Amino acid sequence: MKSVKNYVYTERAHFMCPNMHFGIMAKIENNYDEGQLKQSIDTLQKAHPFLQSLIAAETDTGRFYYQIQDYLNIPVMVKEDAFLWQQDYEEISVRGWNVMNECLLKVVVYPKKNEFQILFIAHHLLCDGRGLLQLAEEFAEHYANGVIPQFAPERLIQCLNDLPSNSDLPLISKLIIGDANRRWKKEGQQVMYEEYSAFEKAYIQKHKMKREIFTVCNQELEEILILCKQKSVTVNDWLIAKMMLEENTNKVVIAADIRNQAKCYKQGAMGNYSTAFSVSVKKNEENVITLAKRVASQVINICQHPQKEMLVLACYIHMLPELIDAVTISTLGDFGSKVGTFIGRNMFGYGSQNGYSITNLGKIESNIIAEAVFIPPASPANKKTWGVLTVNSHMKICVSNLIAER
Repeated sequence: MKSVKNYVYTERAHFMCPNMHFGIMAKIENNYDEGQLKQSIDTLQKAHPFLQSLIAAETDTGRFYYQIQDYLNIPVMVKEDAFLWQQDYEEISVRGWNVMNECLLKVVVYPKKNEFQILFIAHHLLCDGRGLLQLAEEFAEHYANGVIPQFAPERLIQCLNDLPSNSDLPLISKLIIGDANRRWKKEGQQVMYEEYSAFEKAYIQKHKMKREIFTVCNQELEEILILCKQKSVTVNDWLIAKMMLEENTNKVVIAADIRNQAKCYKQGAMGNYSTAFSVSVKKNEENVITLAKRVASQVINICQHPQKEMLVLACYIHMLPELIDAVTISTLGDFGSKVGTFIGRNMFGYGSQNGYSITNLGKIESNIIAEAVFIPPASPANKKTWGVLTVNSHMKICVSNLIAER
């Protein structure tokens, strides 16, 4: 089956980065039916071309693209004990992910008599966190009510024209990346996917993840919401300030949804439509609201200036894709690229691996999904990552710690 080649551009960095998969574990308050579940998974797949695709590479250029398959199975594993879902998630993580012959989504189901839990694990080339939440909601609506998700054609961010006006890099950044591109061409190297895949598996096996789930619910969450509204800060501002205080850090990287800003985005499409930027605030006080106000001021400033908000995406667009391929394996593996190591240490944060990050997927109300937790991607740049999702007034924070074996 031939299809238009949907080339990988800004997402390329996630392609060459260990642990860049993530998940949503959702409790479905409906009777479990194996046939009905399979039908809902199949219906979901038909609505999203990337769920029907593998990643392929051109032999002459090495460029990667999504290739729709005549038939591609979304693996669904049935397990008995939902309390062991983290162990199951880890087992899937350790096996690695060959996107050239595996679907970009994997599913684990935990049946019970009057309900079941379902774990969606997605590669970052399929979607971002908000895209995976959309898939979980679409699955639930079809399973419970027969609602068929609308077909959503996908077109990725490919160039600066897909971003808001004035998103291009400042001159100094252009010069640095231009020099790095020239140095990469001079090195004359290329990372083969098989070589990266072996590195990825070895890295994941040596760098284990520890995850803890914390729940903020009902009265406690309501008090936080009221306080944030009174003080004119968002819950996200409050979360950033809370992390800064708890982890004794001045800097937190946050993921920001840009669906309403990306000119290429089609409603309901998969793909990566998020950017990331850091918030740095010196903690002169220990009051979370006072700190949240300073965080809010900085976030507003960044979001009002596309050059700041879209900086990471503009970097990806300007950088040679083949160089991005080499960054992680050069910095954390044994691939011998000096410029790859330079970029990894100085721009991607792989030198110190001491970052802190939050991705908050926001809140939903559902009479089908009783509760859910978002398992965030674990970038090698981060020491700790929070994944936040609020369902039916229950906020769950999944705290992921990267632990290297000694």
